[in-house]
Amino acid sequence: MKHILIPTDFSENATNALHYAVQLMKNERCRFYLLNTYTPISLYTSTIYEYHTSLNVDLGELYRKTSEEKLQQSIKEVTETFSNKLHGFELISSCNLLTEQVIECVNTYDIDFIVMGTQGASGFKEIFLGSQTMHIIKKTTVPVICVPNTYTYRPIKDIVFATDYELSIANQGLPLIKNIATSHGSRVIFLNAYYGVSLDEYQLDIKEKLDSYFTGNAHQFHISDGMDVLEAVDDFQSKHNLDLLVMIHNKHNIFENLLFTPVINKIAHHTKTPFLVIPAIQKK
Repeated sequence: MKHILIPTDFSENATNALHYAVQLMKNERCRFYLLNTYTPISLYTSTIYEYHTSLNVDLGELYRKTSEEKLQQSIKEVTETFSNKLHGFELISSCNLLTEQVIECVNTYDIDFIVMGTQGASGFKEIFLGSQTMHIIKKTTVPVICVPNTYTYRPIKDIVFATDYELSIANQGLPLIKNIATSHGSRVIFLNAYYGVSLDEYQLDIKEKLDSYFTGNAHQFHISDGMDVLEAVDDFQSKHNLDLLVMIHNKHNIFENLLFTPVINKIAHHTKTPFLVIPAIQKK
């Protein structure tokens, strides 16, 4: 059974991500953990807080009840819309920061992956505000599927895995990709951005191992000549339909983050296709 965490703020964006998740896993036995976090005291000015206090209202209790009621409504709505005997749901309401609670849930409930909605951003908003999704991608140890707010679910025909083959074949994200491809009869396309540097011995070995690992699934290897990763993804998307984009999230050091917008961040903010981000592990 798959254990899937879905954070929600009850927005249309979050609801869309929930709908995507249950349709993506329609053929799998799953338990979905629907998470809502709240920090009521920090959101209130002293005047509003004093007003509620004068009415003997416990703000924490008020927020908890509201959160749980909305979670129950969300579960009721999704189970009525997508009735599936293979799926079970559990609500989690927590007075905590979202990223901290997500990390706790991943460890407590043995989460396999996370599904979150994303909204586009640009300029200073992208640089300084970032998104809850990006914070979670950076901190969590499990794969995250980012679902654009304008995306409507469709069958997964083509999965594009943008890679430089600098990865471990033991990465936990590979079974997830294979599972999705097998369940949906999808083709996996390994997209490599080539700009004059040939693959080394390690990369060639990983390419061969991926070829072997995905035996039984339709798959192919594609090279985008003279392009960096962002250009390769944009070029491929402009010429082909793709239903899921996959990348490994390699950690960037402080210097790189100050001077450059990491590729993962850029794509998460701007892609119109669901984006599966897999944490990197040490190469083996």
